[in-house]
Amino acid sequence: MTPTDLRGGRYDALIEPERVHGSLYTSPEVFADELARIWYSTWVYVGHVSEIANPNDYVRKAIGPQDVIMSRSADGEVHLLLNRCAHRGNLVCEADAGNSSSFRCPYHGWTYRNSGDLLGYPFHQGYGGRGKLELGLGRVPRVAVHQGFVFGSLAADGPSLADHLGDAAGEIDRLVRLSPEGEIEVTAGWLKHRARANWKLLAENETDGYHPQFVHASIFSVADSGIGALYSEKSSAVTRAFGHGHSENDLRPEFRRLGAPLGWFGTTEERMPEYVAAMRGRYGEAAQEILVEGAPHVMIFPNLFIAEIQMFTIQPLAHDLTVQHVTAVQLKGAPEMNRRMLQQCVGSVGPAGLLLADDTEMYERNQVGVAELRPEWLDVRRGAQREYVDERGHTVGGATDETAMRGFWAHYKELMTR
Repeated sequence: MTPTDLRGGRYDALIEPERVHGSLYTSPEVFADELARIWYSTWVYVGHVSEIANPNDYVRKAIGPQDVIMSRSADGEVHLLLNRCAHRGNLVCEADAGNSSSFRCPYHGWTYRNSGDLLGYPFHQGYGGRGKLELGLGRVPRVAVHQGFVFGSLAADGPSLADHLGDAAGEIDRLVRLSPEGEIEVTAGWLKHRARANWKLLAENETDGYHPQFVHASIFSVADSGIGALYSEKSSAVTRAFGHGHSENDLRPEFRRLGAPLGWFGTTEERMPEYVAAMRGRYGEAAQEILVEGAPHVMIFPNLFIAEIQMFTIQPLAHDLTVQHVTAVQLKGAPEMNRRMLQQCVGSVGPAGLLLADDTEMYERNQVGVAELRPEWLDVRRGAQREYVDERGHTVGGATDETAMRGFWAHYKELMTR
């Protein structure tokens, strides 16, 4: 396929039910189309309200390559602003986070409220006086929040966030329910991992249950973890495609079989007495089920991955360059649990951690490999013959099946051929 073919809407020829063309990972033209048709058109996870807990707090975020300021104005409203002066396009916010009611462009001194409205401009006589301009910071047209998770869409119209999330919203609800106060906090700070790879390789991998026993054998061995064994042909765990590109590795069947509270976390309730007591105090008899089933392992299209105790966001910068941002989940009202989660997060995805280092090696090897001329196609057929549809209408496969990838590509194709 040539770039002209791609621009002509020929993505239907590059994506088949059980295989995808390698050029989808290596073409700058494809990447440009993805920005327009996916990242700038659908809902994208941006941040969490706990990162701007107080009036006038702000934090810099991103929607793909777009630099976004997530701010909370004095009235408590959450805003998503594009970090670009309306005058000459300079960045108006340089700090990663802070507290301010306004932003000032360093180039010509134009100032803006943290809601994006223009406050003033020096030497106003050159514009005919004060209040003559109706310019402001660019705004993300649609902003919506689910359980504290802030999503933005650069498209003025389209499906609601509820429609976009569908039943995947329930997996966010599962995470929040692990807090004795019914809230999570994103307050542990972020690590940034740069991968010389296409963003789709990362998104595909997040709920790929076929690779853990091979790629992560070393960390499972060092940590004496039983999680690896849950990704096998003998496992009762499943892979589920929710539609709209969302998917999960549902390990709950295995956790229910074991019936051990906090077993998903690799610990026991005796080691977390304060947390368990707080959970039982809030949820009563329902706490047992919550503690047994644990946290979700869910990929929310296109960029949010919740992996039990940690959260990832995917930021594409080029067809062969992606930054993965990662932080430890913190449960409000659970300091005992939070300390342990932070330690485990650092050990797995920190600068010296093994888990993300393993995955990044695979991403980058994949990127080099797909640039080879033959074979042209990547195979995603694993488990297709044994899939079934559950009572909610979602496609379900085995723990090691590529059900999630097929769901991802089906939605991708829909967006790219619209």
